[in-house]
Amino acid sequence: MEKEDPVNVLGEPLQPCSVNPVTGFFRDGACNTCAEDEGSHTVCAIMTAEFLAFSKYLGNDLSTPRPEYLFQGLKPGDCWCLCAGRFKQAADEGAAPRIKLASTHRRALDIVPLEVLMEHSVEDEEN
Repeated sequence: MEKEDPVNVLGEPLQPCSVNPVTGFFRDGACNTCAEDEGSHTVCAIMTAEFLAFSKYLGNDLSTPRPEYLFQGLKPGDCWCLCAGRFKQAADEGAAPRIKLASTHRRALDIVPLEVLMEHSVEDEEN
């Protein structure tokens, strides 16, 4: 599995998403991707109780610890590399979490328009 160029949606070097909990398709703390990453785990999202409940309702329980997979479970405030399709679905349903554009891989743009990503970015709130 070869990583694609680590470039974010802004055309800059991809920034880390989270090392605690450690995230990413490669479990390297960044939303890197490759051809084998069928889910496109490319959107660096900040978990909310609303999104975690939404994801669990849709069958992807991210909040329950799964020790057999060395997964401690996510809680509000944790950053996590989400599948771009799930993020878009959550955005369409009004349940999307905030995201970090600098830590979101440019391949997310294959699924989610930049305008949608920008609407949910924390960078927007910092300016």
